[in-house]
Amino acid sequence: MSSLLGTTLSARYRLQSRIGSGGMAAVYRAYDETLERFVAIKLMHREVAGDSQQLERFRREARAVARISHPNVVQVIDADEEDGRPYIVLECVEGETLKERIRQRGRLEVAEATAYAVAIARALGAAHAHHVIHRDVKPQNVLIDHEGTAKVTDFGIARTLEEEGLTADGRVLGTTDYVSPEQALGRPVNGQSDLYSLGVVLYEMLTGELPHRGDSQVAVAMKHVRESVPDVRSLRPEVSPALAEVVARATAKQLTSRYASAEAMVAGLEHALQAGPGLGATTAPSPPATSGLPQPPQPPQPPPPRRPRRPRAAASATAAVLALAVAAVAALVLSGHRGPGRGGQRAAATPIALCRTCANAYNPDSISGGPAQNNSLADLAVDGKLTTGWPTQTYYDGTLGKPGVGIYVYTSAPSLARTLRLATATPGFQAKIYATDRTPDPNSFAASGWTGLTRTVTVKRFQGFALDTRGRRFRYYLVWITRLPPSREYAEVNEVYLYR
Repeated sequence: MSSLLGTTLSARYRLQSRIGSGGMAAVYRAYDETLERFVAIKLMHREVAGDSQQLERFRREARAVARISHPNVVQVIDADEEDGRPYIVLECVEGETLKERIRQRGRLEVAEATAYAVAIARALGAAHAHHVIHRDVKPQNVLIDHEGTAKVTDFGIARTLEEEGLTADGRVLGTTDYVSPEQALGRPVNGQSDLYSLGVVLYEMLTGELPHRGDSQVAVAMKHVRESVPDVRSLRPEVSPALAEVVARATAKQLTSRYASAEAMVAGLEHALQAGPGLGATTAPSPPATSGLPQPPQPPQPPPPRRPRRPRAAASATAAVLALAVAAVAALVLSGHRGPGRGGQRAAATPIALCRTCANAYNPDSISGGPAQNNSLADLAVDGKLTTGWPTQTYYDGTLGKPGVGIYVYTSAPSLARTLRLATATPGFQAKIYATDRTPDPNSFAASGWTGLTRTVTVKRFQGFALDTRGRRFRYYLVWITRLPPSREYAEVNEVYLYR
């Protein structure tokens, strides 16, 4: 197989190195000479390419994943054949698998594990919405990129609920360490089977161990059928009762006791994040080292009340869960500090109240995309939750192709804001803050009377902007994005805060 390195598939994809190999295919890192970017190539082994059943399963993987568009799912870019061997072109995720992270670190921080579980659940929810069941959810099939975003991959044994035959009842597919009871028994599976496997993955992230062990794969599978997953708090007392309940419910033997949908499991995980650590916790998680903001001694205000979830938001606002909920205490970092006061003490800034719908996407002077720019998700940037956010539209060439795009927040009356802070799951984009006291013109930046308040900066995960208003009061404050993050096709703003 090493002889393939250096060869070019379809006069476009040059194979550079082999990432891994399985029974059906090998995965290569390749360079797309047409679009000048790195991709991953999943190339079927020559010895199995003649097997019509395996060939159809391989092709079905491409069809299945191509139907799913979600930031937490590795995207299919292309599919073709070379010398009778089919291959799939996937986005190249630089980083490590979740399994590798668990092996290196042991049990993960509770907030980090919960965040990954939310992201995986949302990815599965997107697949289930297209009637695609993964059937092999395990940490080996979750990739973590260098920015901490999780992406589910390897839908190689996925099945749509409408298909029959290739994965017929009676045949157990998947890794038995994470297999659901119904799948272990060869019974029909649905999305709840994926959620069971995710519950086991969450257990492993929290404890560093698998819930069941045995002398053989069959023995492990039978334990999933007959034995309950142990109480996670017996190995990790600081896990909150709310999070322990998520693990227990996700891994319930009976489907009627298990989460009915990925969205329901996400809601349970988000509730656990808000509930905080359990009674056994002795220390709180540390804020991320990349925040760049001082940590205050206590939260400035209690967390906002929950509001009903919106299905579209659950599917669209995504990479946020990974990058931000890893720091469940990040709200502490984002509470305002205005700098040294008298006596060298820091004076706490006063938050300016923003209503839960006081945000609009802004896409003026655009020749494509129109003014919408995901405006239906704009309020996710002011909903008080770091695990949701407003994403720009996707720019597949990685460039905006226009001066900028953004999101503005507004107050009930003109306010003298001194600081704007934002949280993002996609750090690295460039932005500048503007303000105006007139209603923004959705079609013209110039006609809106925007006044620049800051210089353009490269935004960190938690970014603060000192606003030079020259004593003027404004009602509308705009986060104007002028460049996307490196190697990303969109930018996301998860929360915007204003302070006097």
